[in-house]
Amino acid sequence: MSRNKSYRKKIALASALKKNRRVPLFVVAKTNRRVRTNPRSRNWRRKKLKLHMK
Repeated sequence: MSRNKSYRKKIALASALKKNRRVPLFVVAKTNRRVRTNPRSRNWRRKKLKLHMK
């Protein structure tokens, strides 16, 4: 990927990075382990982001 990114692409990548986290432990404890994994977790090599930039 290019080193010089547009502002919109940078914000989109940062947002995707923040969303790609595990479920917090207090949530696992609070839901009595019903919620264990993040269903939207994404691996950088397998699943690519669909960024539609102009």
